[in-house]
Amino acid sequence: MQKPTQTTTKDSRETVTVPAIVERDMYGEGYDWMESLAGTGWYEVPGWGRDGWDLGSWPYIIFAAAKTTDETGKLFGYTTYVEGDVTARWYRSCEARNLAISKEAFWYWASGQSDGPEALEGMNPQEFKQIDGLCEPYIPNFGN
Repeated sequence: MQKPTQTTTKDSRETVTVPAIVERDMYGEGYDWMESLAGTGWYEVPGWGRDGWDLGSWPYIIFAAAKTTDETGKLFGYTTYVEGDVTARWYRSCEARNLAISKEAFWYWASGQSDGPEALEGMNPQEFKQIDGLCEPYIPNFGN
């Protein structure tokens, strides 16, 4: 198991100690990376939005999430694996984390890199819009 790491939350700008993310496996691919999440506190998130649209494009684009607590309260994280590059982000609020996931999902859907709502076809991926049913986890109690 990897040692915890320090980072700064994106919403509250606090320095916090959180579970380390599993770094890329130099000789594997996305499915191997997903297998390496077992027992780390991170888990892959396959769908997003009310209708569970694809979140990412496995094995090239994978989202994973985690939650933990510290002396101040709960912390909510998500990470992306994009063709071997791994980036983690942490938030003090679940809502801020879910909005960040929604914005990134919107970008992948609108740019055609992931299968998402048909209503996004032709939209500028840089211009995030709040669309009913989009900005919510597919699993209702996700990360709470």
